[in-house]
Formats: sequence, structure tokens, C-alpha cells
Amino acid sequence: MFLESIRRKREYDRPEEFPWTLPVIQSLEEAVFKSPVTFFVGENGCGKSTLMEGIAAGIDAVAVGARDLYSDHTLEAAREFARGFRFSRRERPHTKMFLRAEDVFGFTQRVEQSMRELKQMEEEFARELPEGEGRSRAVGAMRGQRRQLTDSYGERPDARSHGETFLHLLDRRLVPGGLYLLDEPETPLSPARILTLLSILIDGVNEGSQFVIATHSPILMAMPGATIYAFEEGRILKKPYEEVEHVRITKDFLAAPERYLRWL
Repeated sequence: MFLESIRRKREYDRPEEFPWTLPVIQSLEEAVFKSPVTFFVGENGCGKSTLMEGIAAGIDAVAVGARDLYSDHTLEAAREFARGFRFSRRERPHTKMFLRAEDVFGFTQRVEQSMRELKQMEEEFARELPEGEGRSRAVGAMRGQRRQLTDSYGERPDARSHGETFLHLLDRRLVPGGLYLLDEPETPLSPARILTLLSILIDGVNEGSQFVIATHSPILMAMPGATIYAFEEGRILKKPYEEVEHVRITKDFLAAPERYLRWL
């Protein structure tokens, strides 16, 4: 366990603007993390992603996307949230990563751009620097950095599907003893691939990592030992798996889909 809790700063003067206007953020005084995996679940617009982003800003996580956490204008509300809370950590993780499913393409573009720039610099050094040890070192440094990216993400990072890219990225970036914030990671995945993701999470926990995950997936929520926080009517409530609305509706629908479809 790395992140233990977040607590509102009593002395912080909250402005009357987003995210403080969200009911769930207005009412939030404290959130405690007692298990290696914590799920945030709830309807769209309930505030779970806003809270996730705020935690990412508060712990200074590395954002995997087209921009880093402090240059992404879409995360200004997250930075505002972080200014109003204290973040209690027991230990320092080896890494802190924040990943939104929609950021995968942005990250892929970022990697591809870096590979192009490194190749261009390699060619410029080879063409413009005088022959000798200095040129060899400069060219070799650019080539080595580009090779590292190629080894991690392939010659064509954009050649995979969205779901394949997402799982490959997680496989490459998750290291033991890390703190990971994942926002709706099931979005690009088929049910079979969600099971693959579940296996990755279980392996991560066994290697000493902690996860905080916003999700709509009953498959992910079934992870043994996980804590589930449901965002309902402006409050955050701890709930057992069987009482989560997403789980109940999915079970009811699969048991008798005609009962739902006849009203559509």
C-alpha cells in the first residue's frame, strides 16, 4: 500500500467553480484506501473520473498521453482539486502512473514523434558533424534511444488495434511496486481482453503494486480482495460486489434480456 488516504484541507478556500460544484466533490471529506485495488464505480457524470484525475495531480503521477499532467489543459480541474486536499502516503512507490483509455492514441503519437525526431537528429549528426569519435558518439546516442523505443513499442506503434495497444502499453509500463491510476481501462477491450487485463492486475498486486481504477466493468469489479466505492447521489459509499448497480443490472439483463428489450 502506497496511497493511504486523501483528506480535505480545512484552511483551503474553495472557489465556486468546477470541480467544487460537483456534489460528490462538495461532500467529500476523506477517502481511505485499505486494499491494493480500489474501484470507483458509478454513472457517467457522477465525478469518479474527476476524483481520479485529482488524485493523479495530487500524487504527481506520470500521465501517459500526448501531454504531461501539468501541460494538459483538460486537467486544470484536477490540479485545482489537488490544491484542496492532503495526500497521505505510507511508502514511496517505484513509479506513479496515470492512464486514461482515451490517451492511448495520444501516447502512441508521442512515441512515434520521438522516434522520428531521433532518426532525424541521427541523420543530421552523421551528415553535419566532422568524422571522428564525437560524431560516432552523437549518432550512437540517438540510435540507442530510438532502439529503446522500438524494442518497447515496435517499429510501428500505431500498427496495433486500440485494445492491443492499451494492453501492450500496460505490459511495458507496469513495474513491481508501483502506484497506478487507471480511468475506465476496459473501454477499448473485448470481454476476453478484459479478463487479460484482470490477470495483469492480479499479477501486479502479487508484485507489490497498488491500483485505483474507475470502471463500469463488472468483470473487473470481481477482482478478489478489491474495495468498491460506488458514487451515488452525491456520496461515495463502500459496497460489496453483489450490491453494485452495474453488477445487478448486468446479471438481470443476461438472465432475461427480453424483459429489458420489450420496453425499448
